[in-house]
Amino acid sequence: MASQENKDRASTAAQLTSEIVRLLRKRAGMTQEELGAEIDYTGSAISALETGAQPATEQMLDGLEKSIGCGMGIFTAAKKYVRLDKYPRHFRDFARLEQQALTLCTYENFMVDGLFQTEEYARALTSGGYPPLPESMVEEIVAARMARKAVFDREPMALIEMVLEESVLRRPFGSWDIMRGQLKHLIDCSQRPNVSIQVLPMDRGLRGQHAGAWGPMKLVQTPEHRMMVYLEGQGTSNLLSEPAEVTQRFHRYAKIRAQALGPDESLSLIERLAGEL
Repeated sequence: MASQENKDRASTAAQLTSEIVRLLRKRAGMTQEELGAEIDYTGSAISALETGAQPATEQMLDGLEKSIGCGMGIFTAAKKYVRLDKYPRHFRDFARLEQQALTLCTYENFMVDGLFQTEEYARALTSGGYPPLPESMVEEIVAARMARKAVFDREPMALIEMVLEESVLRRPFGSWDIMRGQLKHLIDCSQRPNVSIQVLPMDRGLRGQHAGAWGPMKLVQTPEHRMMVYLEGQGTSNLLSEPAEVTQRFHRYAKIRAQALGPDESLSLIERLAGEL
């Protein structure tokens, strides 16, 4: 049943990879058992890959590149698309944008943005949702989320900003030790020259204005200098590109950022909270 479900849900990238494996294996005159033995997998694993019952892992793609890749780098190139398949369907379009973005700006009011999560925090958050996910799926999601961090060190360097509600810093997932590690990670991230983290105080609403009342959002500037907005909630998402809608969200984000503590004040607050745990 699970194999059939995987076949039905296989992405176009997964289907193409499976077809390329089958064609190149036959071109090399190898059986599924022979190819599997050469890359330390069973013939059944190769069969499952070629039929779409089980998508290729990055380790498997490395083996296929050495065995039947013919020096073309085709399976190495496929790894980034296989990695995208591990994200929830509603997130994949934005994940592609995020990898190449020139600017990323995020406002979060419930949890730390995935790009800034520690592995332990991400696992606690993902495994604690409802309905519960199988452990294997949780691990896939966590691994994919950790892979997103490559954008921090990518060239050309991306400008990355995050505004967090103070309540996010006080809301633990998993344990207080995990939360302490997450706060310390935010402190480390804030030291990067291309990263800015700001905190919107919990008492902001007492001043009569709170620009974050509409909920979280992610803003992105593409390599073509297009501005887009990603909205997500309850397993659904919306990627906005219409100029008037995008401008409204960028103005709202600018107001949120203006109402937040400055980067230095925010860092001091995060350090204090981490010290209290």
